[in-house]
Amino acid sequence: MSPLRYRYQTIEIGDIDLHLRTLRDRQQFHDPDGVAERLGISSAFWPLFGVVWPSSLVLANYLHGYDTADKRILEVGCGIGLASLMLNKQHADISATDHHPEVEGFLLQNTALNDGEKIHFERLDWNKNESQLGCFNLIIGSDLLYEDQHIEQLAKFIDQHAKPVSEVLIVDPGRGRKNKFSDQMAGYGFTYTHFKPQDVDYLSEPFKGHILCFNRDHGAKTG
Repeated sequence: MSPLRYRYQTIEIGDIDLHLRTLRDRQQFHDPDGVAERLGISSAFWPLFGVVWPSSLVLANYLHGYDTADKRILEVGCGIGLASLMLNKQHADISATDHHPEVEGFLLQNTALNDGEKIHFERLDWNKNESQLGCFNLIIGSDLLYEDQHIEQLAKFIDQHAKPVSEVLIVDPGRGRKNKFSDQMAGYGFTYTHFKPQDVDYLSEPFKGHILCFNRDHGAKTG
């Protein structure tokens, strides 16, 4: 396997400049010890964590200036961690998680590039209840519903890590699973709305997806 090739770029989120080291493109692959393969991550899916996707740009821009005071926040399936890095710049209490074995190293590198505080990270499988993360007031994510089995797995994972009074923001690019996922979340006591993001001039193409906003405000979990 040839060495990875990187791209260094600066992304503007409002008045915040984020400096990133990403993969050069989606043709990169480096799994010499077979770690990703043992986790079920194929060579085709391996590089997807390491580039900036439109949904992650929508999430980061939506959260710019968001009221995060006194909130414990978790980014699920963070990939390159754009939203986490932006919230870290805003001095929010942010943790991140992903299943890919390379994510933590990239997150550490990019946090350092932005002179940020270390972001707590755990590599986790949604389908295994082995997390030490605890519970959060706000859970965020982008482009998470790749396959049908992710609907139930993600909703259950969120329920396990969301406080009884909590908010969840998921940017979905339009993979056709938002309604089934929302129904699953309703079973855990969440109400929800879907809405189109506004003012997305920072994207090179029109955004066909939605921001999924979930709220739970009762004193005990259901489901």
